[in-house]
Amino acid sequence: MKRIGLLTGGGDCPGLNAVIRAVVRKSYKIGYEVVGIRSGWKGLMEKDVEFLNLDSVSGLLYKGGTILGTSRINPLNYEGGVQRLIDNIKELGLSALIVVGGGDTLGIAKTLSEKGVPVVGIPKTIENDIQATDYSFGFDTAVSVVTEAIDRLHTTAESHNRVMIVEVMGYHAGWIATVAGIAGGADCILIPEIPFDIEEVCKFIRNRHKRGKNFSIIVVAEGAKPREDQQFLIKREGYSYAGSPGIVNILSEEIEKRTGFETRVTALGYIQRGGSPTAFDRVLATRFGIKAVELIEAGIYGKMVCLQGSQVTCVDFSEDLNTFKPVDMELYKIAEVFFG
Repeated sequence: MKRIGLLTGGGDCPGLNAVIRAVVRKSYKIGYEVVGIRSGWKGLMEKDVEFLNLDSVSGLLYKGGTILGTSRINPLNYEGGVQRLIDNIKELGLSALIVVGGGDTLGIAKTLSEKGVPVVGIPKTIENDIQATDYSFGFDTAVSVVTEAIDRLHTTAESHNRVMIVEVMGYHAGWIATVAGIAGGADCILIPEIPFDIEEVCKFIRNRHKRGKNFSIIVVAEGAKPREDQQFLIKREGYSYAGSPGIVNILSEEIEKRTGFETRVTALGYIQRGGSPTAFDRVLATRFGIKAVELIEAGIYGKMVCLQGSQVTCVDFSEDLNTFKPVDMELYKIAEVFFG
């Protein structure tokens, strides 16, 4: 009997449990065993595993997070780490390995594949920035959460005549900011792909006030940055993209100083990737899990499953996993129509 190892690595994401459920259900249909590996690559390094059966995955479809747990441990950072993984795969009697994760997690899977380990990858990121797949599960849920937050902030912004800045996830690509910003009716969206002009942002706000709109909603991806000639904005003590005061706090100060309008910040943080997945993400995660097992059944390895158009297919691990997929500029141009 074939025995499939399954691990989830990197940040948690709505839809991970749906993938686990799909892998186990499909595997049992064709007579395969599934070994769940706890805490991502850390679990494989330590042989911390559990056998998964139909009871293990019952009722998982709507639950967020991952029952296997996750971590950001990278075996490549440990001397002999890769060989340790290979040895443990053999000791556990795994015929193949399904790895669910983002670019870093899948990069390790790619290394194992190059060493001859039968591996299939499943892309996972709420930021939708993995190349070769049109969508990754978790993204739709994050967009829905952010859109609801923007809807709620509209009422407070309008009641208090405030500028509300909403910080969302997206260090390298502004997919969440762009799509949720369009859906939520944002008056300006700032993303990493396009360095912003602080005065232009203030101009949008002033124009709204001239039209009698005494509030504004600005959605900012956490990796957004000013133009080269305005780098003075972030060259201040304590600034960090990853922490306080962060770009949104600086934006808030500058907007209030330059326009005179009261400005407040809401950072949504981990709320974006928690909770129950949307119907779209449940279905996509399920399709990815089924496809991964089908590839193993067919003896096809060294692949990452992906969504291209409406079809779930696969690509080689040779696709550049370290190149982030930027926002479609045609989509961003749609958003710009509604700025100011």
